[in-house]
Amino acid sequence: MLAENIFPPIPSEIIMPLAGFVAARGQLILIGVVLAGTIGSLVGALFWYGLGRWIGLKRLKTFSRRHGRWLTLSPAEIDRASAWFARHGWAAILVGRLVPGVRTLISVPAGVAGMPLGPFLVTTALGSLLWTGLLATAGDVLAERYREVAGWIEPAGNAVLFLALGVYGYRVLTFGKTTRAVP
Repeated sequence: MLAENIFPPIPSEIIMPLAGFVAARGQLILIGVVLAGTIGSLVGALFWYGLGRWIGLKRLKTFSRRHGRWLTLSPAEIDRASAWFARHGWAAILVGRLVPGVRTLISVPAGVAGMPLGPFLVTTALGSLLWTGLLATAGDVLAERYREVAGWIEPAGNAVLFLALGVYGYRVLTFGKTTRAVP
């Protein structure tokens, strides 16, 4: 789970149910699987949070002025996103930890926004505990049907990732273009 959080293409949707399946066979203890997954997720999230803190709002806006197309954010959009994150940061992290593709990257805006480490750790740990617990328990409960469940979860996670990549591609292609009202 640490690797999945540092390098998102590694799918937790496969790792945790497989660990739950192994627990169902008696080779691991389910609570240990969930705790190990949660700790790995938390440590990985700290890497991205630290990167966000290091970058900071000022550096991010400077980068956006020069390379906004690739970031797909203008300095004004960064200000709006920062204000939104200040209002909804803890909820964004909690929900974001449950969404494939978002799970890793939600830690960056927390760091950039300067969210205090304590609330970040609590919300990240809670969201990670829910996610790893859900997946590991699914692997444990559905041990007999592990291959079926994995065959369903992985495509769903991939669909979310491809959707996010599509939105990013669209944003890159249309960055800075404004639409004019037709008279």
